[in-house]
Amino acid sequence: MERMISLLLRVGVVAASALVLAGGLHYLHQYGGGVPHYGVFQGEPASLRTLGGILGAAAHLDSRALIQFGLLLLILTPVARVVFSVAAFALQRDRLYVCVTLLVLAVLLYNLRWPH
Repeated sequence: MERMISLLLRVGVVAASALVLAGGLHYLHQYGGGVPHYGVFQGEPASLRTLGGILGAAAHLDSRALIQFGLLLLILTPVARVVFSVAAFALQRDRLYVCVTLLVLAVLLYNLRWPH
């Protein structure tokens, strides 16, 4: 179980890092020659503030969407670890740890809810 969790965490972090790096390099290739305007804050466009928008734009290799998707993957990696732990404890028939881990998962999911 520990090896599987370790592999899950490593794959998640490496995949997220690769996506952020690829998106960052692509972004620099597109916009690296421009002069930044530090006096004006410009946030992400509305299309990159929703999960569907991020996934759709990342599928079209939009640099900012790739960065956003990599960050989402990095955030979801520990959540996937908790989900895997629930399944592993259930297979071991350890009800106490299943309940505790489900409680941890509920807290994580509540705090990760997508803003409206």
